[in-house]
Amino acid sequence: MATTSNLFHCGDPKKWQRVSDLYWEVVATKAAKQKRLLDLDKWYQEELPAIMAARPQKLLTLEELETLMEWKLTRGKFRPRLKQLVSGNSAGTVESCSRKAFQLLPDVSAAIEELCQLKGIGPATASAVLAAGAPDVAAFMADEAVESAPGLTPIQYTAKHYLRYLEALQLKAEALNTASEEQWTPHRVELCLWTWKVAQKLCPKLLEFLDDEEESPPKKQKTQR
Repeated sequence: MATTSNLFHCGDPKKWQRVSDLYWEVVATKAAKQKRLLDLDKWYQEELPAIMAARPQKLLTLEELETLMEWKLTRGKFRPRLKQLVSGNSAGTVESCSRKAFQLLPDVSAAIEELCQLKGIGPATASAVLAAGAPDVAAFMADEAVESAPGLTPIQYTAKHYLRYLEALQLKAEALNTASEEQWTPHRVELCLWTWKVAQKLCPKLLEFLDDEEESPPKKQKTQR
């Protein structure tokens, strides 16, 4: 089986598209042991972005932030203390802070710093907020995706490390956009890397097509005489 890093270095947008198409199947496989994951993931990936886009100004409510934290902890490492901390924020503070964060974009560093003023919010959760509302600018700092990008392990949950990760995903999205007619965003690249990493662990047979479609070596040019 090819290594995770192979996907990141792959320049064929068709292979990335095929991995992207596996996303919900991989989520469903993972959700077999975490029953709430599928519903939470559909809420985060589909419902929440639409809700925020429909508002006059992008922001997150306290209830939405609490649900986002539940999604993050269900999808990754469970830390119940974070849920309690997030619930300790006032509704008004969450809305004003998240509104300002989106207004600060495309300065992702400043937006992360603004969101990290909220109780229980670090760079990883802040990145999830930004990715839901601005997937063309930000990506979620998922452990699996960070580990799949070169030179980013061991993971450090700092703003500096996140920005290094985001830069790598932005460059990959730009390269894929240049090579195809599809629209690739940092968040979409992140989802592919997550899919690839989780599928390797839980359902590697789904990725066998990538081994069967190894890129052909370049043809040798005839020497002119």
